[in-house]
Amino acid sequence: MEVLKLTTTIDELGYLSINVPTDLAAGKVNVVVVLHPVLPDNNHKSSYNFSDLVGRLTWQGDEVAMQRALRDEW
Repeated sequence: MEVLKLTTTIDELGYLSINVPTDLAAGKVNVVVVLHPVLPDNNHKSSYNFSDLVGRLTWQGDEVAMQRALRDEW
């Protein structure tokens, strides 16, 4: 058994032609074809720009001490 993976083109009439040399002996074989369309790389959705929502928090005090105090409340 051989597993082959290749990328090829379907013609304007919708026909797919596959011509693959093998090392198999002459005779009957079972062929399984899985068609998976190849999408162009430029179809990626661009990420939303969150720069208009970005802010900055200025913290007064010791951050670690505040975190420990909050954790000790539990």
